[in-house]
Amino acid sequence: MRKKMWVFIKGFLLVNLLWFFLAAVLSTPVLPGPLTVYAKFGQVMTGKIWLHVGASLGRVAAGLSIALLTGVPIGLLMASSAIANRILYPLVYFSYPIPKTALLPVCMLLLGLGNGSKILIMVLTTAFQVIVAVRDAAEHIDQGIYYVAKSAGASKRSILKDITLPAVLPELFTSIRIGMGTSLAILLIVEAYGTRWGMGYYILDSWSRINYIQMYGGIVVMSVVGASLFWILDGIQWVLCKGTT
Repeated sequence: MRKKMWVFIKGFLLVNLLWFFLAAVLSTPVLPGPLTVYAKFGQVMTGKIWLHVGASLGRVAAGLSIALLTGVPIGLLMASSAIANRILYPLVYFSYPIPKTALLPVCMLLLGLGNGSKILIMVLTTAFQVIVAVRDAAEHIDQGIYYVAKSAGASKRSILKDITLPAVLPELFTSIRIGMGTSLAILLIVEAYGTRWGMGYYILDSWSRINYIQMYGGIVVMSVVGASLFWILDGIQWVLCKGTT
């Protein structure tokens, strides 16, 4: 975990160094340097930015949770049943590459401008990643392990708990990591409508008011929160998967 923290710090410093040189080269008011933004960072932190962070994290957490609760069982079903795979695979194959943000108007028409439509977009964005990752990981489990477990009298529940789930966890965490990054990325789109809370709204509102200090401050906060979530996820994966990796 110390290594992950060091990678986090180096990444933060390198991004800020690149930001510094880019601002110096362009020399434009629309791209203030990091020193300028950090000098006035108190303006960002004294506002209600943590309420915006909380609103965004709530939507991301809800979307990922629903995607996992639906995607993991479907992926396992497709891997264990040839009939289910034949029925569901064409749907997944066709739907996976469709940009889910294009469905935002449909979601808003069906569920309104509130959290429901925003969370649904995140579910649609991440659920297919979970389904594909779980199905592929489960299909690559050595069938001989199942034969041995069944010969020893293991129940289906114990086989699922002790063999299948541990085997798919690494790929599942990879899909969660990708889904989390995607969900954070689409916040700017989904939070542009029908809400006054969320980091996407905060950044776009600051941009519309030509308050570049708050805008870049919001981007920094969102980036640090996102990187921290990845670091936390790495810690959870290390604890749960250390016996399988």
